[in-house]
Amino acid sequence: MTDLVSLIDHAILHPTATASNLEEGCRLADQLGVATVCVKPYWVAAATALLEESSVGVGTVIGFPHGSNNPAVKAAEAERACDDGATELDMVVNVGQVLEGAWQSVQEDIAVVCEVARRRGALLKVIFETDFVTADEDKTRLCQICTEVGVDFVKTSTGFGYTRQEEGGYAYRGATEHDIRLMAESVGPSVRVKASGGIRGYQDALRMVQLGASRLGTSASAEIARQQGTDESSY
Repeated sequence: MTDLVSLIDHAILHPTATASNLEEGCRLADQLGVATVCVKPYWVAAATALLEESSVGVGTVIGFPHGSNNPAVKAAEAERACDDGATELDMVVNVGQVLEGAWQSVQEDIAVVCEVARRRGALLKVIFETDFVTADEDKTRLCQICTEVGVDFVKTSTGFGYTRQEEGGYAYRGATEHDIRLMAESVGPSVRVKASGGIRGYQDALRMVQLGASRLGTSASAEIARQQGTDESSY
């Protein structure tokens, strides 16, 4: 059976999360043995200290959540994150530039952060925000660009890509089976896929991995671990 918990980037990113939530989240991540915690940029140094004796890595977000920062600002964010101890960087593409087809600018935006990641020995994940970038041709083109630039992962969502619905409310999909399959088929062999958004249980996580994801972004790590343990005990 696949150990799904070890593939998790445990997200501690909610806008209302406090320092006590960070401490609790890091303790949980260490207990469960997840891959990393993914924390707010200003928490990277604190998370690094909390997990100093742990095998759990520390990741953070760049240009989060809408990807609208100037590329130089994203690069500076990445430098500071690495200074503070981050070993993984999850950057958001410039969604508006993707939607208008400004592909050269999109590629340059990704490339400047990738240069920092390479120089500093960090992994780079590029978030498409698939609730906003809905056209398959745009997601495919992003996969091609990410392969050309040489990033480590492509990633579905921030977890905050709520879109306005016809009735006036807001809804959020996150990672879908269609998008994970499409992204896994569209990247080169050196680029992996991270499913993020809406993964709330073991079966959600398992399906994402079956479709090609090799990393999972979620805040429901404890529930996935609980369900994984229950599933294993049934054998």
